[in-house]
Amino acid sequence: MKFQFKIQPYQTEAVASVVNVFNGQPKVDRNDYIRDLGLKKKPLTPQYEQGTLYDADKPQDEPESNIGFNNAPIEPHVNLLHNIHEIQTRNNIKLSDSLTGGLGACSLDIEMETGTGKTYVYIKTIFELNAKYGWSKFIVVVPSIAIREGVKKSFEMTEEHFMQDPNYGKKARYFIYNSKNLSQLDDFSSSPAINVMIINIQAFNARGADARRIYDKIDDFGSRRPIDVIKANRPVIILDEPQKMGGAATQAALKEFNPLFTLNYSATHAKQNNLVYVLDAVDAYNKRLVKKIEVKGFEVKNFRGTDKYLYLESIIISPAKPPRTKIELEVKYKDYIKREARILGVDDNLYVTSNNMEQYSDGYVVSEIDPIRGTVTFTNGLVLEKGNVVGDISENDLRRIQIRETILSHFEKEERLFKMGIKTLSLFFIDEVAKYRLYNEAGEEINSEYGAMFEQEYLDVLNRYITLEDTPYVQYLKRIAVQDTHKGYFSIDKKTGRISNSETKRGSSESDDISAYDLILKDKERLLSFDEPTRFIFSHSALREGWDNPNIFQICTLKHSDSTTGKRQEVGRGLRLCVSSAGTRMDMETLGETIHSINKLTVIAS
Repeated sequence: MKFQFKIQPYQTEAVASVVNVFNGQPKVDRNDYIRDLGLKKKPLTPQYEQGTLYDADKPQDEPESNIGFNNAPIEPHVNLLHNIHEIQTRNNIKLSDSLTGGLGACSLDIEMETGTGKTYVYIKTIFELNAKYGWSKFIVVVPSIAIREGVKKSFEMTEEHFMQDPNYGKKARYFIYNSKNLSQLDDFSSSPAINVMIINIQAFNARGADARRIYDKIDDFGSRRPIDVIKANRPVIILDEPQKMGGAATQAALKEFNPLFTLNYSATHAKQNNLVYVLDAVDAYNKRLVKKIEVKGFEVKNFRGTDKYLYLESIIISPAKPPRTKIELEVKYKDYIKREARILGVDDNLYVTSNNMEQYSDGYVVSEIDPIRGTVTFTNGLVLEKGNVVGDISENDLRRIQIRETILSHFEKEERLFKMGIKTLSLFFIDEVAKYRLYNEAGEEINSEYGAMFEQEYLDVLNRYITLEDTPYVQYLKRIAVQDTHKGYFSIDKKTGRISNSETKRGSSESDDISAYDLILKDKERLLSFDEPTRFIFSHSALREGWDNPNIFQICTLKHSDSTTGKRQEVGRGLRLCVSSAGTRMDMETLGETIHSINKLTVIAS
C-alpha cells in the first residue's frame, strides 16, 4: 500500500506561521564556504594504496572539492520579534516579551496535538524554508530510537508527495547520523540540495565511546572533529519532542551545532519559547482531525469478610431471546476451583452454576438484566454494573480482565472495519518486559505472564467469532495463528538478538528481535496490510512518544501510572485518523459525519 497525502489547511497554517517569522530575509541559493577536508592519508607503500595496486603512471581521481554550501545568515534588518508578534496576533497567542535564543537567533514553538501530523508539518516547513529563503541544511534531533526511525520513515513516505508538488519538485537528501559512517557528513556539507540529518540525543549526549566520537579528532576522518564539520553548515535545528531534551547537558551540546535558529515541535511543551502556532487537543477534536476517545474503566468492590468473586463482562441482546448476561465467577470442580465465564438469564442461580460454591448461596439469583443501564440485579439486592469486579482480586486478575476487554473491543470493531478494508490494531503498554516474554535455557522464545494470558483470552474470544458461516472475515481469522497475532517491541541484546535478562527491567528503547523492530518501527505499510498477521503489539515505554500508527483502535496500559503527561503521550499513539488498505485516510472528506463512528479509540484504563 502507499499512503495518500492531502494538503490540509491547518498544516499549511502551521508551516506559514514559521516561515513568515523570517519575512524580509532575502533568498540566497548556494551560500558557499571553504570546507575543511582534513588530512589525507598517504599510500601505505609505494606499490599499494588501501590494498589496491598503485600505478604511478595511471591518472588519479580528481582532488575532492573544498567548496561547501551552508545556510546564509539571517540579515540584521530582519525584525524577528516584530514578525513573531504579527503571527501571534493573527493566531490569537499571547505576545512574546522578547526573542528567546540560546540555540540560534530564536527558538520557535509549534504546539500540535499528537496525531495531527507534526512530522509532516516540519518536513513541509523544510521545503518551504528552502523555497523562500534558500536554506538547505537541517538537523532533526529526537530523544529516542523509536522516534528517530519514525521520522526517517516519514521522510521516505513523503518523498514522492513533495517531489510531485509544483511548489518544490525536488527531493530532500536525508540520513541517520552514524559515528561509524562519517563520510555522510562530507556529503551533507558539499551538497547544495536540501540535506537533513536525523540524530538522536544519545549519539552526542551520552557517556559511550560512540557518543564521544562526535567531539573527538578521528584519524579516519582526516583528523577532524565531526561536530566542527557539522557546525560549519549553520544548520536549522528541529527538536522533535523538546520536553525530553531540556536538560542542561543536552542544551549545552545542542549549542555546539551552531544552529541558525531552532524549531520546537510537541503536543506537550515543558518550556515556553516564542510560541507561533497552537493546535491543542480540543481544537483537534472539534475539527475532527483525530479519533474520538472512549474509556473502559473498572471498579473493584471489595466486601470485607467475603472471598466471593464476580465480574460482569457483557450483556447479550438478541432479537429472538430476552437479554442475557455473561458473568465470570468461581466454579468448583473435584480437586480445584476455576474462574469461568458463564452466560446467564433471569432466575439463574449462581450457587447452582458454581457447583454449589457456598459464597454464592445467599440470594445470588439473577432477578433483572437491564441492557439500557448495563446492570444485572440479584435477589439479595446486589447490582452489578458492566466493568464492576466484586471480591478480593489480585493484580493478575485485574490485568487479565484488561487484556480480555482489549481483545473484546478489538473484535467488536474489527469485523466492521474489515469489511471497509481497514485493519485493526491494538497496543498494550507494560512495565516489565519479563511479564510478556522470556527465553528458556535453550534460547527459545516463551510466553511469560501477559503473553500466556493474552493467548488464553484471545482463543476464548476467537471461538465466539469462528462460526459455521464461512465469511471472508471468518476465513481471515482462521488464517492467523495465535502466536503470530501478537508481537513485542523491547530492548535488544546486541550479541544474541534476544531480550537480555539484564535489560528486562525498565527504560528499554530498542527491539526484542530484528523482525519486530523492522515491522513496528520501519514497515508501517506492512503492519497495516491484512497479509501481515500482527494485530496486537506489546511495548515498554519505547513507543510512548514519537511512534504512532493510524490504525491503533485500542490502547491498554498494564501498569501503574500517575503521570498525566505520560498517560497523554500513551493515548497519543492511537489518535491519528485511520487509513484503508489502499492508503486512503478516513477523514471528513471520505466519511463525512460518520467519521467518529469509525475513528474511535478505546482506552482500557488501568
